[in-house]
Amino acid sequence: MKQDYDARHLNLEAFARAQGSLTGSEELPHFERLQQEAQGVAATSPVRFTAEGQIRSDGGQGEQIWLVLTAEVALPQTCQRCLGPVEVPVLVEREFRFVATEEQAEVEDEESEEDVLVLSRDFNLLELVEDELLMALPVVPKHEVCPTPVKLQAADADFVEEEDKKPNPFAVLQQLKTKP
Repeated sequence: MKQDYDARHLNLEAFARAQGSLTGSEELPHFERLQQEAQGVAATSPVRFTAEGQIRSDGGQGEQIWLVLTAEVALPQTCQRCLGPVEVPVLVEREFRFVATEEQAEVEDEESEEDVLVLSRDFNLLELVEDELLMALPVVPKHEVCPTPVKLQAADADFVEEEDKKPNPFAVLQQLKTKP
C-alpha cells in the first residue's frame, strides 16, 4: 500500500517503520533563507528532495530510526571573480539518526560520526532540506571559467602616477665617465 506523506508534518517513527519514501519538489521562493542567498534574483529553480525512512538495528541498542536525505537546487549567485551571475548547483546526500530527547541528541552527536537529531511526530522535512542546502553552499561562488575576461587591475581615471623625483645614484657616475 502506497502512503502519502506530508513533508511539512512528518511522523518520523511511522515513516521509518513503514520504510516510507517521499519525493518532492518545491519552488525556491518557498524557502526564505535560500531565496535570500539568491541575492535578489527572481529565482524559480525547483528544490528537489528525496527522503527515505529506515529502521536499523545497532547491536545491543535495539532499533534506531534513520532518515536518508538527498536534496538539490541550482541557486543563482554572484560570481566572486567576474561579478556576473552564476548558477551554483548544490547537492546534499546525508543520513540522520533520531533519538528521543534533545539531551541525548547533544551527547550522541558529539560521540558519533553521523548526525543525530531529535525524534518528532510533527517533523518539518522542508526545514531540514533548507538547512542542509544552506550549509552546502560554496563560500565563494564562481564560474569554472568566467564568460567575460576578468579585469585584474583597477585604476582611477583622474589618478596620475607621479614620476620618481629621486635622482638616479648612478647618474653622477655616468657624468664622470663621459668627462674628458
